[in-house]
Amino acid sequence: MNWFKSLFAKRIKQPEDSMKKYLIAGLGNIGAEYVNTRHNIGFKILDRLAGQENADFKTAKLGTVAELKIKGRTVFLLKPNTYMNLSGKAVKYWLEQEKIPIENLLVVTDDLNLSFGTIRIKGKGSDGGHNGLKSIQQLLNTSDYPRFRFGISDAFKKGQQVNYVLGEWDEEEKATLPERLDVSAEAIKSFVLSGIANTMSSFNGK
Repeated sequence: MNWFKSLFAKRIKQPEDSMKKYLIAGLGNIGAEYVNTRHNIGFKILDRLAGQENADFKTAKLGTVAELKIKGRTVFLLKPNTYMNLSGKAVKYWLEQEKIPIENLLVVTDDLNLSFGTIRIKGKGSDGGHNGLKSIQQLLNTSDYPRFRFGISDAFKKGQQVNYVLGEWDEEEKATLPERLDVSAEAIKSFVLSGIANTMSSFNGK
């Protein structure tokens, strides 16, 4: 009967174990020409967090993935290789593959409506015209998932939005970016350890 008890124990622990798993999806476009563009801030923030935790990204299905542990929680950092407009394919696959509850998903993306470097974390919301978020909402069939928006400002002339988001940071932004990346990495760790409400209180607008 011991084997039965052991099997039963594993089954009842499974939901608890899944609650300790997190998916942090940083949005961006693959390719050398996009590496330092504003639209790729999601990739850059995940790179900073992975560097702090000595985690390496490895090529996997629909993206590159780094796995790390934060005080007993398993955290998957996902950079989709589907290009921005199809981000939902990768996010949906990894949520299902690792059986991660949607409340443990955090999508990191750029936002034109926030001043440069401003952080805004929310538990749900519209896609705001962002193609990456639009794809995720369509594939998950809900807009009720946590998201981390990093301000890139809207300092572009009429008709230049695409060139602006796919353009590289200016010199002033480059000087400030490292500190903003560090704060962003701390915000993600807070989300994992303290939950979204505490993280919103601590980091929104910072």
